[in-house]
Amino acid sequence: MHHLSREQARRIAVRAQLLDADRPGDVVEVGEQLGSIKIDPTATIAPAEQTIPFTRIGWGYEPGQLTKAVEDDRTLFEFDGQFHAASLRPALLAGMRARVFRAQAAGWLEANARFRADVLARLRADGPLLAGQIDDTSQVAHQDEAGWYGSNQVPRMLDLLSYVGEAAVVGRAGRQRVWDLGERVYADVPVIDPDEAARVLQQRRLQAAGIARQNSRWTPVGTVGEPATVEGSSWSWRVDPAALAALDDDAGGRVAILNPYDGMLFDRPRLTELFEFSFVLEQFKPKAQRRYGYFAHPILVGDRFVGLLDAELDKKKENLVVTAVHEFIELEPEEREMVDAEIGDLADWLGVPVQRAR
Repeated sequence: MHHLSREQARRIAVRAQLLDADRPGDVVEVGEQLGSIKIDPTATIAPAEQTIPFTRIGWGYEPGQLTKAVEDDRTLFEFDGQFHAASLRPALLAGMRARVFRAQAAGWLEANARFRADVLARLRADGPLLAGQIDDTSQVAHQDEAGWYGSNQVPRMLDLLSYVGEAAVVGRAGRQRVWDLGERVYADVPVIDPDEAARVLQQRRLQAAGIARQNSRWTPVGTVGEPATVEGSSWSWRVDPAALAALDDDAGGRVAILNPYDGMLFDRPRLTELFEFSFVLEQFKPKAQRRYGYFAHPILVGDRFVGLLDAELDKKKENLVVTAVHEFIELEPEEREMVDAEIGDLADWLGVPVQRAR
């Protein structure tokens, strides 16, 4: 049993997410350590799949590096709304093959058996293809109460087929996904046992988290790693042995501005327990109820979340407009300068000046 101070636990978490002063060299290194990079179209500053690597790499990152890694080098691949490390293909594919759909999705697929065969035949004959290049021959329309899909049933079918490995995303044309037949895309992926796959995924989640609650539904790590306690916390923790061994080899902290969909923020209970930071994304709140902004980006200084940046790239993409920097902790003048410098670096990466709102 390892006994950690709260500061040690926070440092482990920060380093595991590549948010310390020792920056990674490229987007593949980011993908391998984090396991996945979230894809999301919300781009008040830049899309999540671009800001997440930038936050780690800094100036050395260019958006084209992600496209190259996915489409040319195949060192990352897209699945279920994320870019995953290629080393996770066997474990994720095992999960796809073992997947059982819930009654509604299973019933829709059964009712559209001919449509399913048509889509696969089209990919087999002519893939890779955009969804819009595949005919909608569905027999039954999906009742989309949430509004995720339009009247065309092809995107819905492709999504479901991707979850079981029968279709796969192989690239993007702008924001549109390019699809191919799963048996082609995964032809050389080794087959592993589902139990082994589950353990691999637990180990990689712990690698990305550094430290996680043993029974967390947000970061399910099971019993991988080693047991730990954290000063002032009653939770049972699991810690990554490699992260623990490197605890004294600390490059120090820095300022990081995180996209609201950054994986560092995903496990909200852990964020509150270790960092005493309760992050609420106000994107889905009515405007009158927002305190910090539609898509405010958390600001990390060292191992403390000190505030939120409310900023956006203006519609003409000429300025990074900073509406406010909401400070939760009173910053020292030097720290405030560091935050301002990081905002400036973000604007420079976007290729625009900073404009402070009046």
